[in-house]
Amino acid sequence: MINPAIKLLKGAAAAAVILTATVQAASAENLTMSSWVPPTHFVHTDFLVPFTEKVAEVTEGRVTVTILPAPLASPPQHWELARNGVADITWGNFTYEPERFVPLWFAEFPNAGTNAEAQSRALWQTYEKFLAGNPAFDGVKMLAVGMFGGGQLHHGSAAVTTPEDVSGQKFRMGGPIQEQLLTKLGAVPVAAPATKAYEMLESGVIDGSLHTMESVVNFRLEDSLKYHTIFPNGFYDATFFVIMNGAKWDRLSDADKTAIEAVTGEALSAAWGKNFDLQNPAASEKLASEGHEIAEAAPELITAVNNIYDEMVSEWIEKAKAAGVKDPAAMLGFYRETYTELAAE
Repeated sequence: MINPAIKLLKGAAAAAVILTATVQAASAENLTMSSWVPPTHFVHTDFLVPFTEKVAEVTEGRVTVTILPAPLASPPQHWELARNGVADITWGNFTYEPERFVPLWFAEFPNAGTNAEAQSRALWQTYEKFLAGNPAFDGVKMLAVGMFGGGQLHHGSAAVTTPEDVSGQKFRMGGPIQEQLLTKLGAVPVAAPATKAYEMLESGVIDGSLHTMESVVNFRLEDSLKYHTIFPNGFYDATFFVIMNGAKWDRLSDADKTAIEAVTGEALSAAWGKNFDLQNPAASEKLASEGHEIAEAAPELITAVNNIYDEMVSEWIEKAKAAGVKDPAAMLGFYRETYTELAAE
């Protein structure tokens, strides 16, 4: 027969365990994330999901992140979703709000590099050193920044490796920097998201489109874009963010903030870049195996792009100063030097 006192103690211990678990569950913080790519996309499966798992792991379950089944708004609205607290965490492209993020234009110019991990780490270090206090980034906790390893020039029916080849051709593009670049080369820029490229190519609205190599495959454009012009340091680039609502971040415990910061920042930025460094070469191999023509830009086209780059930098420096960057040239120099060192590792 069980001693009543022992039975009482066991019951009290069990109740204490239940109470502790209940208190922990009540105090756990579940953060919502809005994402705008399908759950099959590598950004979701290989970047966002591992990020959510790491947050839960390092906080021992006190903080979890739930990726919502559908985006709460269009991609260009995702910065505001987090800043206003509609979603706790979002990710997106700085390019979608170019006038707001003038300080970051330099990273989207030609020649920003083709090693996405080194780019993303260099951009994070640049952000921390020069931009963390800039008013453009108020209201959010920056968790990561990223780049995609150099966008390239793609055409549906012919090789475009010289300035003459590019002139007069209609290219889909996604932002004002790309628009300026194409216009100065004599091409006809057509603004549209990458998701519209297929129907525009099939209907003849455009002759070609600007993409990374991976997005030709991931947006299923390989039957429409057969010719790929490669610029050794990238024709253009794009900058991305992962952010959290600032007020929600402030409400986390110091211990959880420290734990999350250990797996975000430069570490999460590097993870972003690593994924693109895997995807781009794999896409190039796939396209080559399917008989696509992949050619380097001719020296005269590279020279033309370099000259345009110099003009873009000169114009950007003045705009960046007006946007609160004290020494844009120093910031650009820091990014270049940091990227070169990281890419050599």
